[in-house]
Amino acid sequence: MAKVLILSGAGISAESGISTFRDSGGLWDEYDVSVVCNYDSMQKHEDLTIEFYDKRRAELQTKEPNYAHKIVAGLKKRYGDDIAVITQNVDNLFEKAGLKSEDVIHLHGFMTQLRCQDSYCEKIFDVGYASQRELNGGKCPACGSKLRPNIVFFGEEAPMYEELNRHIQDCELFVVIGTSGNVIGVNTMAQFASRSILNNYEPSSAINDAYFSKVLYKKATEAVDEIAQEIESFLS
Repeated sequence: MAKVLILSGAGISAESGISTFRDSGGLWDEYDVSVVCNYDSMQKHEDLTIEFYDKRRAELQTKEPNYAHKIVAGLKKRYGDDIAVITQNVDNLFEKAGLKSEDVIHLHGFMTQLRCQDSYCEKIFDVGYASQRELNGGKCPACGSKLRPNIVFFGEEAPMYEELNRHIQDCELFVVIGTSGNVIGVNTMAQFASRSILNNYEPSSAINDAYFSKVLYKKATEAVDEIAQEIESFLS
């Protein structure tokens, strides 16, 4: 198991121009989150939901990884299995920064993929930045069932959390970059590791920074060099 676990959230991608549903502006103001991001959205509002995720996917094409993505990617490539890169983000900026898909654990899915809705099939297809219906008319090439974005809707199970739980049990250094702590309880996770680092732009009411060995309240791009030095020192 990895000695270092790097968990990232929306804050690391914000500097690349990717907003979340907690932000105002862009697509999140054009659509009702409860309509297009819910567990039953594909059943109740199929066309609108597909339209929303098609636009989010297309938007990714113009986004580039920032300095923080590149430094984290460089650390992963240098230290390999000693570092686990886990993200709440569904974007592909770590991959654009040079990591292979198997080097990043996406807890909430991956925007550039589609998945078969049939529970007996559930095959996954890379679609890049294309619209959903551009892939075989929106039908699974394997079984003919309808496709869906390969992301975790609100109210759905997130199977990759098992990977997060597995890694947190054994990691020695836990690094949090750009997450509010509202979805994942990082306070508890920090207590599993012998050392922990928290980097957020500002304090969050959901995170008690007293549980962390080092706290950096600044942009991810401004904090990542210090984080990298800590990781390199820890692994040397």
